[in-house]
Amino acid sequence: MDPPHASERTAASSPLCHALLRNQDLFRPLSDAQLDAALRGATPCRLEAGALAYRQGAAAAHFFVLLHGCLKVAQLTPEGEQVVVRYVHPGDLFGLACAMRQPRYPATVQAVQESVCLAWPAAAWERFIACHPQLGAAALQTMGQRLQDAHVRIQELSTDEVEQRVARAILRLVRQAGQPMQDGIGIGFPITRQDIAEMTGTTLHTVSRLLSDWKQRGIVSAGRKRVVLRTPAALERLGEHAAPAMDCSACLSCRHGSPAADDAPPEQTPMEASA
Repeated sequence: MDPPHASERTAASSPLCHALLRNQDLFRPLSDAQLDAALRGATPCRLEAGALAYRQGAAAAHFFVLLHGCLKVAQLTPEGEQVVVRYVHPGDLFGLACAMRQPRYPATVQAVQESVCLAWPAAAWERFIACHPQLGAAALQTMGQRLQDAHVRIQELSTDEVEQRVARAILRLVRQAGQPMQDGIGIGFPITRQDIAEMTGTTLHTVSRLLSDWKQRGIVSAGRKRVVLRTPAALERLGEHAAPAMDCSACLSCRHGSPAADDAPPEQTPMEASA
C-alpha cells in the first residue's frame, strides 16, 4: 500500500522535515548528518482530517513517524465493532508491522486533524535500525509499552466499572495531549463521545450520561468534539473508584488539590504493538 494516496500527499522540503524531526525527542540525540541519513528514502505525507494513512488488513508496505497533528488507531472486531486502540502524537513511530514480521497492518490509522508524517518503505526497516541503533531501541521500547498497555486494557475491561474506565481514558488523553484553556485543560485534538465509548468498551449513551453528570458537578466541560478537564483531582478520584467529595463543583481542594498519596496514577491507553 502506498503511503497516503497522491491526493493526500504533498512534497515537503527536506529542511522542513529536518526541522520538524529535530524538535522530536526521538530524533533530538542524532547529529545533523545522522538526521539527514535517516531522512533518506522517506516520503513526506500530508493527511487531511479524516484521511487514512492505511487500512486494517492492507499490506504493511511502510512504517511511519508523525511530525504534526494527531492520528486515531482503530481495529474492527470479527463482530464488526470498532475499537479505538490509541492515538498517535507527534514524534511517535507507527505502522511497525514490519518490525514484528507481520505482513499486514492490524489496525486502521486515520487523521483526526490535519497531520504530517514521514513514511519509509518497510524494506528499509533493517537498514534503518542498523544505521540508527537508538531508533531501533526506541521502537522496541514502544512496542513493549503497547503490549503492556494492551494487558492493562484487558484488566480494566474485566475488573473496572464503566465510570472508572471513562475517567481514566480522559485523564490519559489529557496527560498525553493536554492544552491549557480558559476553563481548564483540554484534550488537544477533536474527540467525539463515540470515540471515548470505543476506547472504553461502553456505549455512546453511557459516555453522554457520564459527561453530562460530570459537567453538572463542575468536573469537565464538553461540547462537540471537545472535552475540557476542569477539576483533575476529582476525576482522579473517580478513576480510582473513590467517592467524590460533597459539592464537588465548589470544593477548592477538589479543583486545585492533588489525589491522595497512595493513589496509583492511571495506566496509559492500550496500544496495538505493531499498529
